[in-house]
Amino acid sequence: MVIADDQQMVRAGFSLILGAQPGITVVGEAADGVECIEVARRLRPHVVLADIRMPRLDGLEVVRQLAGPGVADPMNVVLITTFDQDDYVRTGLRNGACGFLLKDASPALLVEAVQAAARGDSLVSPAVTVRLLKHMERVEWAPESTSEAAAGLSEREMDIVRLVAVGRTNHEICDALSLSLSTVKTYLARVQAKLGVRNRVEVAAWAWEHGAVRPGR
Repeated sequence: MVIADDQQMVRAGFSLILGAQPGITVVGEAADGVECIEVARRLRPHVVLADIRMPRLDGLEVVRQLAGPGVADPMNVVLITTFDQDDYVRTGLRNGACGFLLKDASPALLVEAVQAAARGDSLVSPAVTVRLLKHMERVEWAPESTSEAAAGLSEREMDIVRLVAVGRTNHEICDALSLSLSTVKTYLARVQAKLGVRNRVEVAAWAWEHGAVRPGR
């Protein structure tokens, strides 16, 4: 994997934590966004861990160039953020990020996010969701739109989409909808197939883009 952050001590800390894990090897580091793109394209790591705020190019542009729409061979990019702007998550999702963490995330969560990205899965820190919802005060379910109907999603599938969009885990969705874990996974697979997306992060991005959820007034 490649680690990109403009603070050398942060890079060293991440490298120490991740490099100690079986199956994870840090093959490169970068101190800014331009260098990150150059190193990632040259080394083709399984995962790129990038800070959002970096010199020359920020992490949002880095993820767009490495994993965004139109990229022929997208990489798995996990973004790190201090989350002081509420549009970071939605912009990052739209640009192709497969994970989000706060810089004060635990080492275990950092490792879990990288491992999920390497599998082609995704992880959004629960703390990111909590802080997003706190910033917006509350989230309202939006009425079904033409775009949602056109996607061919059932009412239950829309319930799943909305819960994914606000960061609920599979187990939390089970509890909220009184469904078994296997049923939730089946619904998620159907949703991804209907929307033509790769993972739950892209499901969340679709939900925000199409108004399935929205900030409360």
